[in-house]
Amino acid sequence: MTPEELWKKSGLAGTYDAWQFGEAPDKLADLVVQKIKTATCSAYDLYAIDNEPLPKAGEYSIILNSKDEAVCIIQTRRVYVTEFNHVSAEHAFKEGEGDRTLEYWRRVHENFLRNELASVNKSFDGTTKVVCEEFEVVFE
Repeated sequence: MTPEELWKKSGLAGTYDAWQFGEAPDKLADLVVQKIKTATCSAYDLYAIDNEPLPKAGEYSIILNSKDEAVCIIQTRRVYVTEFNHVSAEHAFKEGEGDRTLEYWRRVHENFLRNELASVNKSFDGTTKVVCEEFEVVFE
């Protein structure tokens, strides 16, 4: 199903963005549908480079799989910016990946963020700012 078809079927009003998770989009979309993954994060610096506004509570997103097919609609509930080393165990658990521990989250996300930032000639360290989002599935 296309994002437009899912949006129309949902009956929701307003606007939405459609996107897929950067690494393992099918696996992560499935975790969202199962309501295991209720949070995500991204590199703060990329928003400035791309001249994009930060996400806001109340916004809708259509999650796509690796074939750009619409999987579900989420609504952002909370957004905050913090340093990588200050991301909480609670947030790591809400991301729903691996064993859901902060140690696992740090290991996986350090590699991911390091690569993302390197692609735009930025460096990563423990004080790198990340945009943390919490969301819930509102339509499947």
